[in-house]
Amino acid sequence: MNGTLTLPARRPSIRALAGFTGTALIVGYCLLPFYWMTVSSFRRTSDLFSTTALPAPWSLENYRAVLAPGNGFGRALLNSLIVAGTTTVLTLVIATFAAYALARLTFRGKTAVLSIILATSMFPGISLLVPLLKLFSNDLHWVNTYQAMIVPSLAFSLPLAVWNLSAFFRQLPRELEQAAMVDGCTPGQAFRKVILPLTAPGVFTTAILTFIGAWNEFLIALSMVNRDSMRTANVAIAQFSGATGFDIPYGTKMAAGVIVTVPLVVIVLIFQRRIIAGLTAGAVK
Repeated sequence: MNGTLTLPARRPSIRALAGFTGTALIVGYCLLPFYWMTVSSFRRTSDLFSTTALPAPWSLENYRAVLAPGNGFGRALLNSLIVAGTTTVLTLVIATFAAYALARLTFRGKTAVLSIILATSMFPGISLLVPLLKLFSNDLHWVNTYQAMIVPSLAFSLPLAVWNLSAFFRQLPRELEQAAMVDGCTPGQAFRKVILPLTAPGVFTTAILTFIGAWNEFLIALSMVNRDSMRTANVAIAQFSGATGFDIPYGTKMAAGVIVTVPLVVIVLIFQRRIIAGLTAGAVK
Protein backbone atom coordinates (compact mmCIF):
# COMPACT_ATOMS: atom_id res chain seq x y z
CA MET A 1 0.00 0.00 0.00
CA ASN A 2 1.48 3.39 -0.98
CA GLY A 3 -1.20 5.41 0.77
CA THR A 4 -3.06 6.40 -2.38
CA LEU A 5 -6.68 5.55 -2.97
CA THR A 6 -7.46 4.04 -6.35
CA LEU A 7 -11.00 4.58 -7.55
CA PRO A 8 -12.56 1.85 -9.61
CA ALA A 9 -13.02 2.67 -13.30
CA ARG A 10 -16.50 3.95 -14.02
CA ARG A 11 -18.57 1.75 -16.24
CA PRO A 12 -20.67 3.36 -18.91
CA SER A 13 -24.23 3.56 -17.76
CA ILE A 14 -27.05 1.82 -19.58
CA ARG A 15 -28.48 5.20 -20.56
CA ALA A 16 -25.20 6.32 -22.14
CA LEU A 17 -24.85 3.00 -23.95
CA ALA A 18 -28.41 3.22 -25.25
CA GLY A 19 -27.81 6.77 -26.44
CA PHE A 20 -24.64 5.76 -28.26
CA THR A 21 -26.39 2.79 -29.85
CA GLY A 22 -29.33 4.91 -30.98
CA THR A 23 -27.00 7.52 -32.46
CA ALA A 24 -25.05 4.85 -34.31
CA LEU A 25 -28.25 3.38 -35.75
CA ILE A 26 -29.48 6.78 -36.93
CA VAL A 27 -26.12 7.62 -38.53
CA GLY A 28 -25.97 4.22 -40.21
CA TYR A 29 -29.54 4.56 -41.48
CA CYS A 30 -28.77 7.99 -42.96
CA LEU A 31 -25.44 6.98 -44.52
CA LEU A 32 -26.50 3.62 -45.92
CA PRO A 33 -28.10 5.00 -49.14
CA PHE A 34 -25.02 7.12 -49.88
CA TYR A 35 -22.74 4.16 -49.19
CA TRP A 36 -24.72 1.92 -51.53
CA MET A 37 -24.80 4.62 -54.20
CA THR A 38 -21.01 4.99 -53.96
CA VAL A 39 -20.41 1.24 -54.10
CA SER A 40 -22.77 0.81 -57.04
CA SER A 41 -21.06 3.62 -58.95
CA PHE A 42 -17.82 1.60 -58.97
CA ARG A 43 -19.44 -1.61 -60.24
CA ARG A 44 -19.29 -2.73 -63.84
CA THR A 45 -22.55 -2.74 -65.75
CA SER A 46 -22.63 -6.55 -65.66
CA ASP A 47 -22.15 -6.52 -61.86
CA LEU A 48 -24.55 -3.70 -61.08
CA PHE A 49 -27.10 -5.86 -59.27
CA SER A 50 -24.51 -7.69 -57.19
CA THR A 51 -25.19 -7.65 -53.45
CA THR A 52 -21.58 -7.78 -52.25
CA ALA A 53 -20.48 -5.14 -49.78
CA LEU A 54 -17.68 -3.92 -52.08
CA PRO A 55 -17.28 -3.95 -55.86
CA ALA A 56 -15.34 -6.86 -57.28
CA PRO A 57 -13.61 -5.76 -59.40
CA TRP A 58 -13.58 -1.97 -59.06
CA SER A 59 -14.44 -0.14 -62.26
CA LEU A 60 -14.51 3.51 -63.39
CA GLU A 61 -16.61 2.95 -66.50
CA ASN A 62 -19.64 4.72 -64.98
CA TYR A 63 -17.60 7.82 -64.18
CA ARG A 64 -16.06 7.82 -67.66
CA ALA A 65 -19.57 7.64 -69.12
CA VAL A 66 -20.79 10.54 -66.96
CA LEU A 67 -17.81 12.78 -67.71
CA ALA A 68 -17.68 11.99 -71.42
CA PRO A 69 -17.41 15.22 -73.45
CA GLY A 70 -20.61 14.61 -75.40
CA ASN A 71 -22.69 13.93 -72.29
CA GLY A 72 -22.97 17.57 -71.22
CA PHE A 73 -22.73 16.76 -67.50
CA GLY A 74 -19.82 19.16 -67.00
CA ARG A 75 -21.94 21.99 -68.35
CA ALA A 76 -24.78 20.92 -66.06
CA LEU A 77 -22.46 21.10 -63.05
CA LEU A 78 -21.41 24.60 -64.08
CA ASN A 79 -25.05 25.65 -64.39
CA SER A 80 -25.77 24.31 -60.90
CA LEU A 81 -22.78 26.21 -59.52
CA ILE A 82 -23.90 29.45 -61.18
CA VAL A 83 -27.48 29.12 -59.94
CA ALA A 84 -26.55 28.05 -56.39
CA GLY A 85 -23.72 30.58 -56.04
CA THR A 86 -25.75 33.52 -57.34
CA THR A 87 -28.72 32.56 -55.18
CA THR A 88 -26.51 32.35 -52.10
CA VAL A 89 -24.86 35.74 -52.67
CA LEU A 90 -28.14 37.54 -53.37
CA THR A 91 -29.84 35.86 -50.41
CA LEU A 92 -27.09 36.91 -48.01
CA VAL A 93 -27.04 40.52 -49.22
CA ILE A 94 -30.82 40.99 -49.05
CA ALA A 95 -31.37 38.93 -45.90
CA THR A 96 -28.57 40.64 -43.98
CA PHE A 97 -30.01 44.14 -44.44
CA ALA A 98 -33.60 42.97 -43.94
CA ALA A 99 -32.76 41.03 -40.78
CA TYR A 100 -30.75 43.93 -39.34
CA ALA A 101 -33.63 46.32 -39.95
CA LEU A 102 -36.12 43.94 -38.35
CA ALA A 103 -33.83 43.41 -35.36
CA ARG A 104 -32.98 47.06 -34.72
CA LEU A 105 -35.87 49.19 -35.97
CA THR A 106 -39.11 49.64 -34.06
CA PHE A 107 -42.18 50.20 -36.20
CA ARG A 108 -45.85 49.31 -36.22
CA GLY A 109 -46.61 45.90 -37.68
CA LYS A 110 -43.14 44.50 -37.10
CA THR A 111 -44.49 41.20 -35.77
CA ALA A 112 -46.87 40.97 -38.72
CA VAL A 113 -43.99 41.44 -41.15
CA LEU A 114 -42.03 38.63 -39.51
CA SER A 115 -45.10 36.41 -39.62
CA ILE A 116 -45.67 37.13 -43.31
CA ILE A 117 -42.03 36.35 -44.09
CA LEU A 118 -42.36 33.03 -42.29
CA ALA A 119 -45.69 32.27 -43.97
CA THR A 120 -44.21 32.67 -47.44
CA SER A 121 -41.94 29.69 -46.79
CA MET A 122 -44.94 27.44 -46.13
CA PHE A 123 -46.24 27.41 -49.71
CA PRO A 124 -45.41 24.10 -51.42
CA GLY A 125 -43.28 24.58 -54.49
CA ILE A 126 -45.64 22.62 -56.72
CA SER A 127 -48.47 25.07 -56.02
CA LEU A 128 -46.36 27.98 -57.31
CA LEU A 129 -45.12 26.18 -60.38
CA VAL A 130 -48.00 26.99 -62.76
CA PRO A 131 -48.17 30.76 -62.00
CA LEU A 132 -44.38 31.03 -62.20
CA LEU A 133 -44.31 29.20 -65.51
CA LYS A 134 -47.02 31.49 -66.92
CA LEU A 135 -45.23 34.59 -65.66
CA PHE A 136 -41.81 33.58 -66.95
CA SER A 137 -43.03 32.30 -70.33
CA ASN A 138 -45.73 34.81 -71.36
CA ASP A 139 -44.81 38.02 -69.54
CA LEU A 140 -41.11 38.08 -68.77
CA HIS A 141 -39.84 35.60 -71.40
CA TRP A 142 -37.40 34.10 -68.95
CA VAL A 143 -37.75 30.45 -69.92
CA ASN A 144 -34.35 28.80 -70.52
CA THR A 145 -32.52 31.52 -68.58
CA TYR A 146 -30.60 31.55 -65.31
CA GLN A 147 -32.92 34.09 -63.73
CA ALA A 148 -35.85 31.70 -64.16
CA MET A 149 -34.09 29.37 -61.72
CA ILE A 150 -32.40 31.96 -59.49
CA VAL A 151 -35.40 34.16 -58.68
CA PRO A 152 -37.66 31.32 -57.39
CA SER A 153 -34.77 29.83 -55.43
CA LEU A 154 -34.14 33.26 -53.96
CA ALA A 155 -37.78 33.54 -52.89
CA PHE A 156 -37.63 30.11 -51.22
CA SER A 157 -34.33 30.86 -49.43
CA LEU A 158 -35.00 34.36 -48.11
CA PRO A 159 -37.56 33.54 -45.34
CA LEU A 160 -35.24 31.11 -43.55
CA ALA A 161 -32.25 33.41 -44.05
CA VAL A 162 -34.08 36.47 -42.66
CA TRP A 163 -35.35 34.60 -39.61
CA ASN A 164 -31.97 33.02 -38.93
CA LEU A 165 -30.00 36.25 -39.25
CA SER A 166 -32.51 38.38 -37.35
CA ALA A 167 -32.05 36.08 -34.35
CA PHE A 168 -28.29 36.74 -34.43
CA PHE A 169 -28.71 40.50 -34.70
CA ARG A 170 -31.23 40.59 -31.84
CA GLN A 171 -28.84 38.89 -29.45
CA LEU A 172 -26.15 41.56 -29.96
CA PRO A 173 -26.48 44.48 -27.52
CA ARG A 174 -27.19 47.92 -28.98
CA GLU A 175 -24.35 49.32 -26.89
CA LEU A 176 -21.88 47.89 -29.43
CA GLU A 177 -23.12 50.24 -32.14
CA GLN A 178 -23.38 53.14 -29.72
CA ALA A 179 -19.79 52.63 -28.58
CA ALA A 180 -18.61 52.45 -32.18
CA MET A 181 -20.38 55.71 -33.04
CA VAL A 182 -18.88 57.38 -29.96
CA ASP A 183 -15.48 56.41 -31.38
CA GLY A 184 -16.34 58.19 -34.63
CA CYS A 185 -18.01 55.53 -36.75
CA THR A 186 -21.08 56.28 -38.81
CA PRO A 187 -24.06 53.89 -38.44
CA GLY A 188 -23.00 52.18 -41.66
CA GLN A 189 -19.41 51.80 -40.47
CA ALA A 190 -20.58 50.45 -37.11
CA PHE A 191 -22.67 47.86 -38.90
CA ARG A 192 -19.91 46.89 -41.33
CA LYS A 193 -16.92 46.92 -38.96
CA VAL A 194 -18.47 45.85 -35.63
CA ILE A 195 -21.82 44.09 -36.00
CA LEU A 196 -21.26 42.12 -39.18
CA PRO A 197 -17.99 40.44 -38.03
CA LEU A 198 -19.67 39.38 -34.79
CA THR A 199 -22.47 37.67 -36.73
CA ALA A 200 -20.05 35.85 -39.04
CA PRO A 201 -21.02 32.38 -37.70
CA GLY A 202 -24.67 33.05 -38.44
CA VAL A 203 -23.95 34.49 -41.87
CA PHE A 204 -21.71 31.55 -42.71
CA THR A 205 -24.29 29.01 -41.55
CA THR A 206 -27.00 30.75 -43.55
CA ALA A 207 -24.76 30.73 -46.64
CA ILE A 208 -24.12 26.99 -46.36
CA LEU A 209 -27.80 26.13 -45.85
CA THR A 210 -28.83 28.40 -48.73
CA PHE A 211 -26.22 26.95 -51.06
CA ILE A 212 -27.25 23.37 -50.25
CA GLY A 213 -30.92 24.17 -50.83
CA ALA A 214 -30.22 25.89 -54.17
CA TRP A 215 -27.81 23.15 -55.25
CA ASN A 216 -30.41 20.45 -54.57
CA GLU A 217 -33.31 22.31 -56.22
CA PHE A 218 -34.99 20.19 -58.89
CA LEU A 219 -38.62 21.10 -59.54
CA ILE A 220 -38.12 24.69 -60.74
CA ALA A 221 -35.07 23.79 -62.84
CA LEU A 222 -36.97 20.94 -64.49
CA SER A 223 -39.98 23.09 -65.33
CA MET A 224 -38.31 26.33 -66.44
CA VAL A 225 -35.62 24.85 -68.66
CA ASN A 226 -36.03 22.65 -71.72
CA ARG A 227 -32.69 23.38 -73.37
CA ASP A 228 -29.87 20.89 -72.77
CA SER A 229 -27.23 23.60 -72.39
CA MET A 230 -29.16 25.19 -69.49
CA ARG A 231 -29.91 22.06 -67.47
CA THR A 232 -28.67 21.82 -63.91
CA ALA A 233 -26.93 18.71 -62.61
CA ASN A 234 -30.01 17.32 -60.85
CA VAL A 235 -32.12 17.63 -63.99
CA ALA A 236 -29.36 16.09 -66.10
CA ILE A 237 -29.19 13.07 -63.79
CA ALA A 238 -32.95 12.57 -64.01
CA GLN A 239 -32.83 12.71 -67.82
CA PHE A 240 -29.98 10.26 -68.35
CA SER A 241 -31.10 7.63 -70.84
CA GLY A 242 -29.87 4.11 -71.41
CA ALA A 243 -29.20 2.16 -74.58
CA THR A 244 -32.94 1.76 -75.20
CA GLY A 245 -36.02 3.64 -74.17
CA PHE A 246 -36.75 1.11 -71.40
CA ASP A 247 -33.19 0.79 -70.14
CA ILE A 248 -32.43 2.74 -66.92
CA PRO A 249 -28.69 3.52 -66.60
CA TYR A 250 -28.43 2.85 -62.88
CA GLY A 251 -24.63 2.86 -62.85
CA THR A 252 -24.36 6.21 -64.64
CA LYS A 253 -26.97 7.76 -62.36
CA MET A 254 -25.14 6.44 -59.29
CA ALA A 255 -21.83 7.90 -60.45
CA ALA A 256 -23.43 11.26 -61.25
CA GLY A 257 -25.13 11.25 -57.85
CA VAL A 258 -21.77 10.74 -56.13
CA ILE A 259 -20.21 13.57 -58.14
CA VAL A 260 -23.05 15.93 -57.16
CA THR A 261 -23.12 14.88 -53.48
CA VAL A 262 -19.42 14.72 -52.62
CA PRO A 263 -18.76 18.51 -52.86
CA LEU A 264 -21.53 19.21 -50.35
CA VAL A 265 -20.24 16.54 -47.98
CA VAL A 266 -16.70 17.94 -48.20
CA ILE A 267 -17.89 21.50 -47.56
CA VAL A 268 -19.88 20.45 -44.49
CA LEU A 269 -16.99 18.38 -43.09
CA ILE A 270 -14.50 21.21 -43.57
CA PHE A 271 -16.70 23.91 -42.05
CA GLN A 272 -18.62 21.82 -39.53
CA ARG A 273 -17.29 23.79 -36.56
CA ARG A 274 -18.47 27.09 -38.03
CA ILE A 275 -21.84 25.56 -38.88
CA ILE A 276 -22.32 24.19 -35.36
CA ALA A 277 -21.18 27.51 -33.87
CA GLY A 278 -23.69 29.33 -36.02
CA LEU A 279 -26.57 27.01 -35.21
CA THR A 280 -25.89 27.03 -31.46
CA ALA A 281 -24.93 30.70 -31.06
CA GLY A 282 -27.01 32.30 -28.35
CA ALA A 283 -28.33 29.01 -27.05
CA VAL A 284 -26.14 29.15 -23.94
CA LYS A 285 -25.38 32.43 -22.23
